Amino acid sequence: MENRRKALGRGLEELFNSESLELEKIENRILEDASKDEIVDIDLSLLRSNPYQPRKVFDEESLKELCDSIKVYGVFQPIIVKKSLRGYDIIAGERRVKASRMAGLTKIPAIVRDFSDEQMMQIALLENLQRENLTAIEEANAYKDIINALQITQDELAKKIGKSRSHITNMIGLLRLPAKVQDMILKNEISMGHARVLSKLENVEDINNFADKILKENISVRELENMVNSNYKRNIEIKRQPKNDEYKYLEEALEEKLGTKVKIVNGKIVINYSSINDLNRIIELFDLGIED
Repeated sequence: MENRRKALGRGLEELFNSESLELEKIENRILEDASKDEIVDIDLSLLRSNPYQPRKVFDEESLKELCDSIKVYGVFQPIIVKKSLRGYDIIAGERRVKASRMAGLTKIPAIVRDFSDEQMMQIALLENLQRENLTAIEEANAYKDIINALQITQDELAKKIGKSRSHITNMIGLLRLPAKVQDMILKNEISMGHARVLSKLENVEDINNFADKILKENISVRELENMVNSNYKRNIEIKRQPKNDEYKYLEEALEEKLGTKVKIVNGKIVINYSSINDLNRIIELFDLGIED
């Protein structure tokens, strides 16, 4: 434990274990603890992306602006890396690395620190969430990965990164969409507003048809909501008996709490889940005390 504390820096473990995580505080603590001798120039060729980096596509215009700044002023703040078998993993500062390569540099100032896989994942997520927006699907996958890796609840993650519980739930709900539609979101062909409407649907064919309609007809989120409501209202009238809405508020409250679709019908509460991990997450929310 003493070696780990020394490698990470004074009080850094307390930062990671606190209820709230802020990338600026973590980086500033590392910079404060680093002596001048610990800031070293590392060959860019020895650096590889953080394996837990959620961002798959970087904004070229933003990188070009950073590149131009580096050409004039150099790299203002050292990146943070971890020694690996064949070089170094980038912990924080991947945009600075990419922009430095664009600028024709061969080396970059860096501070070498030892991090656990969990801490690498948290920093990669924080850097993107707090400094540059991820696409909705990248953000959703990042939330899912960190929840699974750290074995924490959506509530706990929300508190750590300063987001609402409902935001985390809505984002992860996008991962239930068909792969084709997720790809459209990843490419920014479909907005987050459109995605939220589609994620509430259950029929895959309907989701794909509506997604195609968004692209072909450039319909707004409000138009999509009206089309979906109109379509499903007709289906309900044809296929189902009129439903008593007295439990609607309870369904909505349970959906908000559990982050999944809930129906109360014929004396039963029906809770949807998408995978065994999702089922375990729901069971955890009920705090049933079930041990594996």
